[in-house]
Amino acid sequence: MNVLVILIPVSLILGACGLAAFLWTIRTDQYDDAQGNAARILLDDD
Repeated sequence: MNVLVILIPVSLILGACGLAAFLWTIRTDQYDDAQGNAARILLDDD
């Protein structure tokens, strides 16, 4: 039972870090051109 005192705050902190990283990627337009990036691999470099 004592381990829950440690695991619950650690899981909340890790979840907050993940949410902060996701919000950072949205604010810096990381998902701006998903279709262009998907089609770019099919183009030749020649």
